[in-house]
Amino acid sequence: MTAHPALGLVDAVATRLADPGSAPRVCGTQSCGRQHLAYGPPGIALLHIELAANGLGPWRRAHDWLAAASRQPLTSGPDSHPFYGLPAFAHALACAADQLPSSYQRALDVVDKRIAVDTQRRLDAAHRRLDAGRLPQLAEFDAIRGITGYGAYLLRRDPGGSTMRAVLDYCVRLTEPVTHQGEPLPGWWTETGPSGTLDHRFLGGHANTGMAHGIGGVLALLALAARSGHITGGHHAALRTILAWLDRWARRTDGQPSWPYWVTRSELRSERLETSMPSRPSWCYGTAGLARAQQLAALALGDTARRLDAENALVAALTDPEQLNATTDHGLCHGFAGLAHTAARTAVDAHPVTAEKLRAAIPALLAAAVPSGTHFHDIAMALKRGDGGDGLLDGAAGTALVLLAHGLATPPRSAWDACLLTS
Repeated sequence: MTAHPALGLVDAVATRLADPGSAPRVCGTQSCGRQHLAYGPPGIALLHIELAANGLGPWRRAHDWLAAASRQPLTSGPDSHPFYGLPAFAHALACAADQLPSSYQRALDVVDKRIAVDTQRRLDAAHRRLDAGRLPQLAEFDAIRGITGYGAYLLRRDPGGSTMRAVLDYCVRLTEPVTHQGEPLPGWWTETGPSGTLDHRFLGGHANTGMAHGIGGVLALLALAARSGHITGGHHAALRTILAWLDRWARRTDGQPSWPYWVTRSELRSERLETSMPSRPSWCYGTAGLARAQQLAALALGDTARRLDAENALVAALTDPEQLNATTDHGLCHGFAGLAHTAARTAVDAHPVTAEKLRAAIPALLAAAVPSGTHFHDIAMALKRGDGGDGLLDGAAGTALVLLAHGLATPPRSAWDACLLTS
């Protein structure tokens, strides 16, 4: 049987990134990059772990990249987060340990205990903030830097544990409305702009809807936990609260909904969005990630109509020239590779008709991510756009992981994408 062409491209990337000592454009010698899941060695290790798990590469490469990430002490405590430091390394280590039960387990047990302590510390601070009636920072709860990201890890490692239950309790509490300066707001409203800092363009703050930095990630975590049988008090009500918010702010184009990246204070007060133009769909922000999160929530709630609406919204986003033309990146986070991956993950749980449409859209998305006719020795350069380099979120490793799943026509074996909350 002839191998899928995508596998040749994946092999080219893996070969280029075989040795952390000689791989170009990897921040392996810098403290920040060495510990970062988005663009450093932990994310690149995921590519080699997934290849080895499928029998397509040696485990030695995965081990070398894990070693490159952990050669010096890893940051933990307040200066770490799910994509940086010990938690970022732990995600890659867990992906390897799941495939090699006799390896890494002792180290992973130690790491898990430290992450549980860090998660509880964050939860305690969040509840103190809630008790004081203050609004949250995005970094308190989001999937990249916050409690939702820790929850994604715990849902794999200790789903029935007390710390995971505490994370779910916090997520439920986050969805409860608050009154701030006499004005009713959703519990996830932040006083800053999307960057996490005060911004004159966001006077009065905003409600972030994104998967990476907003309530979309919380929705996905609650849905995934419910689907795996881990439910806390108020769980389903919290899901419905978030879904009702997204319903309220959905745009309609040719009958199909799309969702904004955020809602500003002026929009909240006027009860309408200030632009009718559809945003770029992506995993991190916008319709693609939110459609998957809503599909997961609908499955958890047994809401067939909502599930079909979410799936059709994603089909529309992936076939709408206006939305696709707004997509200029090629990587996993906010580019074409991320759209392809989200489509593939959504198709697994979709109605057969929408699943077929989603799968039909994937080849064109991957063709946009990797131009046709690319020579194998130039593949990493073709995948590299902007500052993405060779990393997971914006670079070659992440795109190669998406191509690998497509070439094998199977979901990831190592759950490398659990950090994205798409599954």
